[in-house]
Amino acid sequence: MDDFKQSTFKALLRRALDSVEYRTGIKIAGRDPLIPPAWLHCVGDSDFYECGEEFFRYFTGIAGLKPHQRVLDVGCGTGRMARPLTKYLTSGSYDGIDIVAPAIEWCQRAYQRLPNFHFHFADIYNQAYNPAGSLRAAEYKFPFADASFDFVYLTSVFTHMLPADMENYLREVTRVLKPDGRCFITYFLLTADSLKLMSQNGSSIDFKGALPGCRVKDTEKPEAAVAYEQDRIFQLYGKHELIISQPVHYGTWSGFSDGLSYQDIIVAVRRH
Repeated sequence: MDDFKQSTFKALLRRALDSVEYRTGIKIAGRDPLIPPAWLHCVGDSDFYECGEEFFRYFTGIAGLKPHQRVLDVGCGTGRMARPLTKYLTSGSYDGIDIVAPAIEWCQRAYQRLPNFHFHFADIYNQAYNPAGSLRAAEYKFPFADASFDFVYLTSVFTHMLPADMENYLREVTRVLKPDGRCFITYFLLTADSLKLMSQNGSSIDFKGALPGCRVKDTEKPEAAVAYEQDRIFQLYGKHELIISQPVHYGTWSGFSDGLSYQDIIVAVRRH
């Protein structure tokens, strides 16, 4: 069985097991307790297990994450990126924050046997995921002290945030990073190459909607997919004391055939 067929088979099997557990209430022996039921995991179309393993390779391979470090996952969802870290952060720690209360509640139960893993609910307003939220992303302060973390990552978060919200989060990333700490963030970056591919209908998202400071897939639902000019992102990193580690790892979303992942990836280091 080739890799694609094997991955598809595993995904279908996990969905079938989810259905059995959900309908019967019976826990299936041998099933990974850190993989959430499909009805709860609602972020993206990628396979939960495979996506987590993919980004674990990036965290350790291109971003240099070490087992003793303290990690912050902004937009942790149901632990897609947290699960592979449970066997790696042997003397380190993990904190995850998210705006979806059921996801955080599930993670708090699923990871309760791991004393170095903690999950926090951020009651931030979002039309799709937390419409009753009391806080605004543009004003939100991460609930951690300055210089608390060695490694901060946001996967598929800034691709759903408008400029004021995104820049506040980037400011907070810098604040909670230790000097020489690293951040790993994914984007849809607008470059000469990605714009050319979009004009040739080569990209999976066209970003035809123009808003102040960004472009979006749908102006009626702007946070569904948000793209930023690469030069603007580079300027913000400089403003917020983050030194970009070259190269930028471009994704396949734009039609770029040699992309590392789907979205574009920037790794940066906080200045002293």
